[in-house]
Amino acid sequence: MRTFLTILFGVFTIYGSLAQNETLFEQGKQHYRDQEFAEALGKWNEILNDGQHSTALYFNMANAHYKLNQVGMSIYFYEKALQLDPTNVDVRNNLSYAQNATVDVIEPLPRTLFQRWSDDLSGLFSLSGWATLTVLFGFLTALFFVLYYFSSRERSKRILFAGSLGSLGLTIFALLISFMVESKASKVNPAIVVSERTDIQSEPSLGSEQSFILHEGTKVQILDQEGDWYRIQIADGKDGWLFKDAIKRL
Repeated sequence: MRTFLTILFGVFTIYGSLAQNETLFEQGKQHYRDQEFAEALGKWNEILNDGQHSTALYFNMANAHYKLNQVGMSIYFYEKALQLDPTNVDVRNNLSYAQNATVDVIEPLPRTLFQRWSDDLSGLFSLSGWATLTVLFGFLTALFFVLYYFSSRERSKRILFAGSLGSLGLTIFALLISFMVESKASKVNPAIVVSERTDIQSEPSLGSEQSFILHEGTKVQILDQEGDWYRIQIADGKDGWLFKDAIKRL
């Protein structure tokens, strides 16, 4: 009985939290419509602090930051939204607008044909999306094989066998892409510069030589950490050290 009451209490607690967050989300949207962008962010940050995340939440927070001319934070939240929904057209379009407002112009290193192909392919779906496709194609493979096994007509058996082989090929393909996406995710450690202007040092020290300057909104890759300093690399291959408060990790 005590276990049942504990579970029931947990269910009502979760339901109450979700209902409260939905109310906060709608209140934030009303503030946004009233052009009270800071107040809208206050409501939506309460949802984040409660541990709730969604594409819609990140997207709206990014829009509010953009309205406040906080380009770095807007790009950060657009990128967070894309992590949950890589194919969202609205997020991608607004991210492009925000990136056009950045100061830094960085020419990325040229990519090989295979790198472009793998990036485009892996970007079609998130890791969970590719995993779902793997399971779906695996199920179709098993279904086609079972139907093939019990079919008595020669023509049907040939069609079902071909379908089973095709589904098996798609299963292996989706599985390989899933591994590739997971491998890429484990190797990259992206962050967004949120300070309006930050000096990139040659060493993790304010007394070291300045290598270059970055401005808010620029995307970097974190290579290493030493105390309160991060070693970062930008798209053109240049690297250096900056203070950790200058960026937000994705």
